[in-house]
Amino acid sequence: MLLAIPLAWLQLARERVRLFVALAGIGFAVILMMMQLGFQEALFTAAVNFHVNLKTDIVLISPQTTTLFAIKNFSRRRLYQAAGVDGVESVSPLYLDFGLWRNPQTRKTRQLMIIGFDPSQAVFSLPGVADYLDRIKMPDVVLFDENSRPEYGAIAEQFKAGKTVSTEVSGRKITVGGLFQLGASFSADGNLITSDLNLLRLFPERNLGLIDIGLINVIPGKDISAVIAELKTLLPDDVLVLSKQGFVRFERNYWETSTTIGFIFTLGTLMGFIVGMVIVYQILYTDVSDHLAEYATLKAMGYKSRFLYTVVLQEAFILAVLGFIPGFALCLGLYKLVREGTSLPMLMTADRVITVFLLTLIMCIVSGVIAMRRVQAADPADIF
Repeated sequence: MLLAIPLAWLQLARERVRLFVALAGIGFAVILMMMQLGFQEALFTAAVNFHVNLKTDIVLISPQTTTLFAIKNFSRRRLYQAAGVDGVESVSPLYLDFGLWRNPQTRKTRQLMIIGFDPSQAVFSLPGVADYLDRIKMPDVVLFDENSRPEYGAIAEQFKAGKTVSTEVSGRKITVGGLFQLGASFSADGNLITSDLNLLRLFPERNLGLIDIGLINVIPGKDISAVIAELKTLLPDDVLVLSKQGFVRFERNYWETSTTIGFIFTLGTLMGFIVGMVIVYQILYTDVSDHLAEYATLKAMGYKSRFLYTVVLQEAFILAVLGFIPGFALCLGLYKLVREGTSLPMLMTADRVITVFLLTLIMCIVSGVIAMRRVQAADPADIF
């Protein structure tokens, strides 16, 4: 067994061009799988970034709501009813809408999401929001998401340079009073935060008594699940009561199951797996065929077929490891490129690295198992 490992390596290294082609093919498969999984997770993470950064224990939404960009409003009275439930510490209404932002440099318009709430209540843990809450109390002052796409203009750069940034949102003049960080998502390529009163100034047809999301904080030490159960009993069926984690799952589940996104990226990962498996099989099959006489000689010397199978599997393992390393290294650069180009949270995680490495290993081993059939053709009688 100890001699099998160098034998496998020597057979692979003998044809260096073939080895290079094999590693390039495996590296390509690794890149394809890792990019597909990375894009999928980045899109899903971006979709729930808003939800994750809410400072709340319980969320009320309309049962007609399917996702954040198709949210339906409900009566603010439900929030007041919830405030009377034992264990509830505070409640906060949240308003969402979509307006047209005019790029102050190019004068082109682009849709973004506008979030409105009472500035006296800190409802977000997003970086930057807490620093500028007092400013959005002033009329027509907003906070701009500095992680928005560049099509909205160099707003963050101008603000940080000390310049006054003013433009129009849905035909109304506004002033940027601060920056925060949220990022682009399925719902919007850019975001604004302002007070609930400022949001109503932008959308005068809206009613302050109709809210989009209700936030409920529970007294520390109280059982959140018990409060949720009581709210479900008390409130009518025109509102849906969710925990914060349930709200996150609600949004993510929509994009995973009600759209083709999950299927598309899963199919892309599968295609990368199949492409890599075909490449590795061709390499191993050719290698075994080229050394068929040597395998037959080993059989004639008394080596069992199991030993020869082990050599092929070890070649598959070596290819998996050596092909994964350059593919992983290139993906680190590609992830950074995607982050900078799309503002998506494209981050390399340990779970993804392990998952793709295991897929690569399985891909190579399966190819090796298929290539073993060629070893069976190594008959000493054909040589002697």
